[in-house]
Amino acid sequence: MRKILVFAHTGRKEAITAALETCALLAEAGTVPVMRAKDQEAVIRAVGEPVPGVEILHDDCAVEDIELGVVLGGDGSVLRAAELVRAAPLPLVGVNLGHVGFLAEAERTELAATVKALVEKSYTVEERMAIEVKVWQDNICLAETWALNEAAVEKANRERMVEVVIEVDGRPISTFGCDGVVMATPTGSTAYSFSAGGPVVWPDVAALIMVPISAHALFAKPLVVSPDSVMAVEMLTRTDAGAVLWCDGRRTIDLPPGARTEVTRSDTPVRLARLNTTPFSERLVNKFELPITGWRGPAKDDLRRAATTALPVIGPGLQSVEPHHKDEPGIPMVGGGEEPRP
Repeated sequence: MRKILVFAHTGRKEAITAALETCALLAEAGTVPVMRAKDQEAVIRAVGEPVPGVEILHDDCAVEDIELGVVLGGDGSVLRAAELVRAAPLPLVGVNLGHVGFLAEAERTELAATVKALVEKSYTVEERMAIEVKVWQDNICLAETWALNEAAVEKANRERMVEVVIEVDGRPISTFGCDGVVMATPTGSTAYSFSAGGPVVWPDVAALIMVPISAHALFAKPLVVSPDSVMAVEMLTRTDAGAVLWCDGRRTIDLPPGARTEVTRSDTPVRLARLNTTPFSERLVNKFELPITGWRGPAKDDLRRAATTALPVIGPGLQSVEPHHKDEPGIPMVGGGEEPRP
């Protein structure tokens, strides 16, 4: 039988209620709901009994036996689930119980319809770029991890900036003091990178993003580089200010002066299940509640027609002034009835 894994933010009562409903809907549709042991234990503590008909991951079945995962929570829950199934090509679909929820595919009110679509296999799988992150110190690799959204080098002490050099493809770009530097994927462009002033990049664009945070510099602009580039942030040693590396806000390592953080495109993407084909531009408007009043849109194809006459370049009352050198005598600087210079 088909097995679907249910992830839930078990620290929230609403998520536990949603998990119970999801498992019941899956069982009624003839599929087997699967939960992690710790999630099942959280449900037992909340309602006093286990979820009926649920298999336990790693006890009753392996990750390889599962078709996809349903994540009940916000973007943080999706990131947590992606971390847990990193080694398996398991697509995830998020049901938003949080605030913005850019990684979620549906809202809480759409839970029943979402489960129905999953059971009927009415979904497509979209691969999102992830990044590999390595930390070096004196040619020794101190840590190696990955991220779906971003790797962020941040100052360790609130009262002190960090001094860094940012680099792309082995060449230095600039050095400055700052609160940190975010290195993000297109998926992460609407997360920490967005808050730091970075560009919004459509998820299907192949690119990497580097965004300085509160840099004390004249040139500290966000950079969008090739997906095959190597981005790096080096901690300078002229101060003893330390930093911290955060990956997706979940995995962290302390960075001493002189540490070097390198980011490259990962060979292993994160797979997200899509239930609809809503354009990213529409998701952007809906999530941020952007004002679009007054938009008329492009002309319909059947109403488009070519101009019957040439449009005038210069209307009545205007005159064209040819370029000229300002020191030429007798030529007015602008048109419009000025007398020639004597």
